[in-house]
Amino acid sequence: MSDKHSIIEKNLGLMIVLILVAISFGGLAQIVPLFFSSETTEPVEGLKPLPALALEGRDIYIREGCHVCHTQMIRPFRAETERYGHYSVAGEQVYEHPFLWGSKRTGPDLARVGQRYSDDWHRVHLNNPRDVVPVSNMPAFPWLFDNTLDGAKTGDKMRALSRVGVPYTEQDIKGAEAQVSGHTEMDALVAYLQQLGTLIKQKR
Repeated sequence: MSDKHSIIEKNLGLMIVLILVAISFGGLAQIVPLFFSSETTEPVEGLKPLPALALEGRDIYIREGCHVCHTQMIRPFRAETERYGHYSVAGEQVYEHPFLWGSKRTGPDLARVGQRYSDDWHRVHLNNPRDVVPVSNMPAFPWLFDNTLDGAKTGDKMRALSRVGVPYTEQDIKGAEAQVSGHTEMDALVAYLQQLGTLIKQKR
């Protein structure tokens, strides 16, 4: 047995291959069962796809890099749940493409921020964070007030998402442009923020 170990230990290429095989099997043993668990593949009760305006807001959220500083994943620890609310569950995220859970918090977690503040608060905060949080190091986003959406591609986004399992109806897709057209990017981003985590929060 020691001779076999010696062969592996002296052969760097063989050792790398065997390490990768071991890691792959270990990873598969953890990941594969999740594909068959209802807790990770089934939506929580009452979950619906994002409305057209909030869907555009999510894209703006990603475009502006909000997800780089703000996670949307509350871990199941007392320090987390006391500060932010109910821990995040996979069933809330089954319609999310891509996921925005993350692991780095320059700013607070936003998983349960929906309805915690008024629309006006969010508008003031996004326009100049220091107006409501004097010590904030968050950048301002005043241009969101100036950029107006036409909704021309919103239906196409919904159709693409429906192909990967998001249950948008044909009526949702056809009505998307009308729901978005004329709104500012600020309107869309606030609409997205205001729905975050509200489903679970209401059940607490």
